[in-house]
Amino acid sequence: MDFRKSLELQERLHRLVPGGAHTYARGADQYPEGMTPVLARGKGARVWDVDGNSYLEYGMGLRSVTLGHAYEPVLDAVRAVLPDGLSFTRPTELELAAAEDFVELTGAEMVKFGKNGSDATTAAVKLARAATGRDVVAVCDQPFYSVDDWFICTTEMDAGTSAQRTVRFRYNDLDSLRRVFTEHSGRIAAVVLEAATALAEPGTGFLKGVRDLCDANHTVLVFDEMITGFRWAAGGAQAVYGIRPDLSCWGKAMGNGFPVSALAGRRDLMELGGLRTDQPRVFLMSSTHGPETVSLAAFRAVVRAYREGDPVGRMERAGRLLADGVNSAAAELGIAECVSVIGRPSCLVFATKDAAGIPSQAFRTLFLREMLTRGVLGQSFVISAAHTDADVEHTVEAAHAAMLVYRKALESGGVEGFLRGRPVAPALRRYASPRQLGPPFEGL
Repeated sequence: MDFRKSLELQERLHRLVPGGAHTYARGADQYPEGMTPVLARGKGARVWDVDGNSYLEYGMGLRSVTLGHAYEPVLDAVRAVLPDGLSFTRPTELELAAAEDFVELTGAEMVKFGKNGSDATTAAVKLARAATGRDVVAVCDQPFYSVDDWFICTTEMDAGTSAQRTVRFRYNDLDSLRRVFTEHSGRIAAVVLEAATALAEPGTGFLKGVRDLCDANHTVLVFDEMITGFRWAAGGAQAVYGIRPDLSCWGKAMGNGFPVSALAGRRDLMELGGLRTDQPRVFLMSSTHGPETVSLAAFRAVVRAYREGDPVGRMERAGRLLADGVNSAAAELGIAECVSVIGRPSCLVFATKDAAGIPSQAFRTLFLREMLTRGVLGQSFVISAAHTDADVEHTVEAAHAAMLVYRKALESGGVEGFLRGRPVAPALRRYASPRQLGPPFEGL
């Protein structure tokens, strides 16, 4: 493949944009060196880069696109509102209709719209602290919740953050949460977690146990539904597992790529950020662009697609075909212990390990490279409802061919001779240069 124009544009991006991308997960360090396509357009499950290369895409806009790129009913809804203007000095009827759609879909009592997920999660934390008069937030040991200090202070990239009272507990480990409540007795304002992830489903009784602990300690339970919303179900993980949080935070697939997020929850909590309260008001979410008409129209079109069809069912069916196909190919080649597709069918990832069974960023890079050369782009196998059986078949064939190269590298003792340049690196790390990471990178 020819990446010359992409590489030229990537270099120009680095000169103007820190990191060369506006999201760490989109950075050039997340892809094989010299193979960092700059994209020009997308349709359905396929994207094209500026060099004219075509790819089947997985990850789908960091999981924000479930219906496919340039999904016509969403575009039609957006075109319909454009002639009437986007932003006004007072609410629009569209805001009311979108709010009615949201609460009907999720069962929440009130909702406030924003533009990105961090706005919603940070507002939830602020609201919980105000409602309880407490300062400590307990977050589950899961990848990411917010760009704001209350979470970033717990990561490797904590430079420049202010000290925050944020503590961690382990997923599917109620005892670890009990210890947090004991160690910070009477101080936990909120418990924040994803009810499920691509890699982990809740164990029997775990979510109910979390709910019970929060109730017993008068703590606000917050579900991060950024990924699970519209991918596990239209009503999110809470609809799948039957546990109702006090507050929930939404984004990503709400607009099928259009920027919209939401904080939703109990009326008594949400009204602390409103006008109908005798309590000191909380500065909750206040955004110039939160209620603009384009994204709310897109959201309403997404809701209609989920009401009238079964996007989640299509994603789960295609995901099962993909996982079964790639895992069968890995078993056929005798490397099932080193390459595997795991996770919920609608949110699959691939694990890449070396001959010793240790997660390897070098072998991950080799797999990414070989998939790219065969027209498959993605840091995961997160699928959309636009992926067809033919797309899945092509991906399985590409993975089979990639794993032939992978097996040769395993047999030779490493990726030397098979991979040019540095391996990919974790997006959240202390130092920019991979040379400063020391031991081999860890991760899937």
